[in-house]
Amino acid sequence: MRFAHPIYLLFLAGIPLYYYLRMKTKPARILFSDTSFLTPNPLFHHGPLILNSIVILLFTLALARPQKGRVIEDVESEGIDIMLALDISGTMLAEDFRPKNRLHVAKEKAKEFVARRKGDRIGLVTFAGTAITNAPLTLNHQVIEDLIDKISFGDLPDGTAIGMGIATAVNRLKGSKAKGKVVILLTDGLNNAGEIDPRTAAELARSLGIKIYAIGIGSKGPVPYPVFDRFHRKIGYTRQIIDFDMAALREIGDLTNGQAFLATDPKGLEQIYQTIDRLEPTTFKVRRETVYQERCGLFLSLGIITLLATIILSATLFRRFP
Repeated sequence: MRFAHPIYLLFLAGIPLYYYLRMKTKPARILFSDTSFLTPNPLFHHGPLILNSIVILLFTLALARPQKGRVIEDVESEGIDIMLALDISGTMLAEDFRPKNRLHVAKEKAKEFVARRKGDRIGLVTFAGTAITNAPLTLNHQVIEDLIDKISFGDLPDGTAIGMGIATAVNRLKGSKAKGKVVILLTDGLNNAGEIDPRTAAELARSLGIKIYAIGIGSKGPVPYPVFDRFHRKIGYTRQIIDFDMAALREIGDLTNGQAFLATDPKGLEQIYQTIDRLEPTTFKVRRETVYQERCGLFLSLGIITLLATIILSATLFRRFP
């Protein structure tokens, strides 16, 4: 609360003076031989004085124009454009990321990352034996999270077309005018499918100013891999060694001014996404403005009501005898 014309508040100093002068005024003489029937009541004597003081107070506050303010924040973000390229090949079913498989953990950590990237446009590409765009760049992060939830093994022919995954993501970023353009590639295998090799796709990304953060996922050595019957029911496990080319991922990162990471457990994958958060911050500009609304009408209305009440009561309940 503030006052547009606080100088008028000085009039409030006149209330004690008014009260003092009225109290000094000699009371009128009452021409009755017997005043015992007149029961003294301080309210009758001081009532008009109090009401008049309230009227002065309310009108003075109205003149000072009280205003109530509320802060409006205008937030502008300078976001970046991010394409997630997620490997959904059969090897992502390996269950070395207990208690779930690699694909499940990759999906959960990707959703957490998306939820944190407020102000950024994010899109989604999945790849196995080929690559598809699940979602173009959008600010609607809930759509991306819902689509990540729906990803499952078998959506695409099996294989690991890393180059195709990168190229498809780069194609979605090539027309972007954002200050930063990023591909986050997550895979657990060797490139063994597709018409485009990873290095060629990375060179294309570099020519367009697109960074690639390449994440290799999986633990070393034999890992538990589920075995299914012909009805796709899990009936047991085998131990398999699933190799991926970490050197190739480092080359992709270096070529594009990005980085390569290795995640051997869910916690490690979470920390990698947090590192990318720090490497690619979103800039927010906040402009605060205070908008004031007039409140003098309330005090003016109360002052008029009190003045009318004073006039009526002075002619009735507070009436003085001559």
